[in-house]
Amino acid sequence: MTQFGLFDYHKRLSRIDKAGDPLIELNKVVDWEQFRVLINRALEKPRKSPAGAKGYDPILLFKILILQSLYNLSDEAMEYQILDRYSFSRFLGIREGSKVPDATTIFRFRDELAKAGVVELLFTQFDQFLREHGFRAQKGQIVDASIIRVPTQRNSREENEDIKAGTPITSWDEPKRRQKDTDARWTKKNGKAFFGYKNHVSIDVGHKFIRSYEVTDASVHDSQVFTELLDPENTSNDVWADSAYRSEESLQELAQQGFQEHLQLKGNRHRKLTDEERQANRTRSKIRSRVEHVFGVMAMRTGSTLMRGIGMVRIRAKIGLRNLAYNVSRFALLATA
Repeated sequence: MTQFGLFDYHKRLSRIDKAGDPLIELNKVVDWEQFRVLINRALEKPRKSPAGAKGYDPILLFKILILQSLYNLSDEAMEYQILDRYSFSRFLGIREGSKVPDATTIFRFRDELAKAGVVELLFTQFDQFLREHGFRAQKGQIVDASIIRVPTQRNSREENEDIKAGTPITSWDEPKRRQKDTDARWTKKNGKAFFGYKNHVSIDVGHKFIRSYEVTDASVHDSQVFTELLDPENTSNDVWADSAYRSEESLQELAQQGFQEHLQLKGNRHRKLTDEERQANRTRSKIRSRVEHVFGVMAMRTGSTLMRGIGMVRIRAKIGLRNLAYNVSRFALLATA
């Protein structure tokens, strides 16, 4: 078997650098230590004994979750890629011969963050970092939502009715109950049915960073998560959104909070849009379509892959990490442009 030496390792990395390794830029521009205090607080628990092997550095594990979100990898695939890819191991600071976290370790770490509800705080922490480094929310904001599909549940009609009513299903034993997602819901879009959750986001027009987000089940209408996403610190009071957000109630709330609405107009079979209104929609769409860049980048990374996870707590953490990973990669792009 061919043995690779240290020279071969550095030669391989040099070729990777020439081809262009975006992870190098991430490490250059992002201060990962800013997340340590929040992560440590979430993981705080008294050790039963000082004996035993020392655990992995929390920042190492957090960077693994960011990589996992950027490349849409399962825990098992993430373990394999760290072992296999020089660029991943270098980004994580793992040298040849060092221990590599396995899939179970990655799952448990993410699960602890999820149960502690700390992912939202980590997202806010990085947003503050963006503002301190010259990327203040500017030129107004755009609100939209995307459906996050999860594996379909095979339940009987009676079981689905009990789930919607919040009634415990006594016929399920504990192992089966742990494998059932009772938080996800069905919704329809463009005549197609989807099962899962929704990622509601607000981005700033100036830099296209996600400034706030909310996670709901897929059945929640977009308009039910709207004004609470808006950033009062944006340099502009302009707000763009599609016609699903337009209602008398939302228009009143926007006016009361001092926002200038640019919501798409909608017609119906009883009242068609006028030429002037259609032109106004085209003008609004030039700005509103910028949010499609955000969802487009995420879709390009994930493809048609379902998000694996059971229950709102875990899915909320995974979606939050996906939003944070987008902002991290977006910052690296803008900071090195």
